[in-house]
Amino acid sequence: MLQDIFSPARVTAQVGGKEIIFECGRLANQAHGAVWMQCGGTVVLVTVCSQPLEFDKGFFPLTVEYSEKMYAAGRIPGSFFRREIGRPSERETLVARLIDRPIRPLFPKGLNEDVQVLASVISADQENESDVLALTGASAALMVSPLPFEGPVAGGRIGRINGQFVLNPSFEQQARSDLNILFAASRDALTMVEGDARFLPEDVIIEALEWGRKEIQPLIDAQIQLRELCGKAKMAFTPHEDDPALVARVQELAREAGIEDALRVPDKLPRKDARKAVKDKVMEALRADPAWAENEAALKSVGDILGGMEKALVRARIVNEGTRIDGRDTRSVRPIQIQTGVLPRAHGSALFRRGETKSLVVTTLGSSTDEQRMDSLTGDVTKRFMLHYNFPPYCVGEVKPVRVSRREIGHGALAEKSLRPILPADADFPFTLRVVAETMESNGSSSMAAVCGGSLSLMDAGVPVSAPVAGVAMGLIKEGDKFIVLTDILGDEDALGDMDFKIAGTAEGVTGVQMDIKITGLTTDIMRAAMQQAREGRLHILAEMAKAIAEPRKELSRFAPQHAEIFVNPDIIRLIIGPGGKNIKAITAATGASVDIEDSGRVSIFAPTAEALEKAREMVSYYDQRPDLGKNYMAKVRKVMDIGAIVEVLPNVEALVHVSQLDVNRVEQPGDVARLGEDMLVKVIEINGDRIRASRKAVLLEEQGHPWNPEETARPPRSDRGDRHDRGGRGRDRDRGGRR
Repeated sequence: MLQDIFSPARVTAQVGGKEIIFECGRLANQAHGAVWMQCGGTVVLVTVCSQPLEFDKGFFPLTVEYSEKMYAAGRIPGSFFRREIGRPSERETLVARLIDRPIRPLFPKGLNEDVQVLASVISADQENESDVLALTGASAALMVSPLPFEGPVAGGRIGRINGQFVLNPSFEQQARSDLNILFAASRDALTMVEGDARFLPEDVIIEALEWGRKEIQPLIDAQIQLRELCGKAKMAFTPHEDDPALVARVQELAREAGIEDALRVPDKLPRKDARKAVKDKVMEALRADPAWAENEAALKSVGDILGGMEKALVRARIVNEGTRIDGRDTRSVRPIQIQTGVLPRAHGSALFRRGETKSLVVTTLGSSTDEQRMDSLTGDVTKRFMLHYNFPPYCVGEVKPVRVSRREIGHGALAEKSLRPILPADADFPFTLRVVAETMESNGSSSMAAVCGGSLSLMDAGVPVSAPVAGVAMGLIKEGDKFIVLTDILGDEDALGDMDFKIAGTAEGVTGVQMDIKITGLTTDIMRAAMQQAREGRLHILAEMAKAIAEPRKELSRFAPQHAEIFVNPDIIRLIIGPGGKNIKAITAATGASVDIEDSGRVSIFAPTAEALEKAREMVSYYDQRPDLGKNYMAKVRKVMDIGAIVEVLPNVEALVHVSQLDVNRVEQPGDVARLGEDMLVKVIEINGDRIRASRKAVLLEEQGHPWNPEETARPPRSDRGDRHDRGGRGRDRDRGGRR
């Protein structure tokens, strides 16, 4: 039976003073799950499809894509093809990650399905954000689909304006908020956190998240109600279980091969080799055992069995002994080493090492023309600060294609959020800033190394940041009701633990957070312990950073662009630019400078050297000169009239040379002396506001040895003079003595 498009299944929820609409049955009915999510005039369509895998890929192949259709905001894409094509934008990638992270752990382990979640923004009202709708919609679509899913979860954004929390603030409210955290939560706990703050205390962040979790509970109820209205029957799923006999044999062989000793090797690569040696011995013994030698399925599962055994042993050691893989206690930060000014020609650089993680971070200063420009639903967006995080395969000793992954984009965005609050205002420091974090070696927390190294690199470049920022990654081991928080986790602790909680900030407060949970959720008690322990670690790291560089350098690098600002008369901007940009192109060609002109008359000049800056400043100022009284100028005759000539003494500055001032002798016809387009050396003899008078006669008298006397060229009172410039041609005979 066909679904009536006018009567879809519909559920509503009131959240943050706004109505959220869930609909099923209007669109995408051939998908395995589809939900229309709406808040105000913003609509996101989220679909779920799956198909059985032909073979086990060794991982759960969940794909999440988020796309913003430009028609949603009444815009035509700015690409050459005028359609949304090619790789996703940075925002689309980041939102896709936000959706993926809270839903991925809620699929049962061993699910043999290829799953695709697609979220498309099909209407945007420029007020209500689409990302939180997409996150909640993904959970809702999975709830109504046949896929096994341990949901629901719901998403929300928390702002804070004048000390009051706001749920799902509008774009305008976000601009006034000192907190911007996007989170996901289940009925009882948080499952994902990502956002930034302006130096807020840890207690405020905790309070905000607990408040937000309670506020979004109607979205959880709505998904359950939607499932009852239009949910499909869930597919049968039986979790895979390894043969108990095989598990026991593998564990026995692993202990004989020294797995516990291998897991106590403190360094990453030797530990990796020791673990591989254990696996090789186990496989060799099994292949020699007639009971398992021909059982390829059993042999294939040995890696997973050993992985589970390693996880259990490491976690038990931490819980029972309080000792971690590398021998540290649960609160210690790995040894830190810092070197600034590493690269001789970079504008700013720093090498930050924490344990076996090492990041080379470089800061580059540019002009306003280097801003990043992006096409979005809200219009053209520009960025003056960019942080790019790179994770080349050599940093972990691997061979892989070199490309920018979603993970790299996400880590770079987190580091960028964490550092943005300390940057100077654009008006005070108008440079475009690009920070690149090159991960040289990695064993956990490389994104937080990018934060620390980025702060050091900015200070090394002389950027007047308000305070240094440090970041640390926190882990969690939870067994039953008992939990242990780990400071500065290793890569293996990330893989074997239950949480990856990254927290960055200054000594004053938090600037960036990101939390991923591998269990069903995180309680407030655990989060509070993690935040307070992270503060201890952050203060320790900041103290180590201060030993290397305590404050920004007083001067920019001599290789950095030189900058100056001047203000010109807005009326002459067109002259600086010139026809078709001719003049400003000439300035750029002659000096290598970048010149940015605002309608207000503010001119910002960026040049490669101090000499080039001064030359560019002079060339721009040339078009905004005012003549000096008594100074000689080589002027060009622009107009010849009965009363004299109009000459251009400076660009766009004209003066009247009265017929009586054209020569020392009497001039009958001004055209006999002043010829159109020719140059004439004149002296400025009067400036009255915008009216300027000049004299060729005064120059000629000076050449004859008669200094210029301002009183001799001053005009008599209006009642006693005939001024042709003011009274037109009728004053001509009167200037000649009154004869007609």
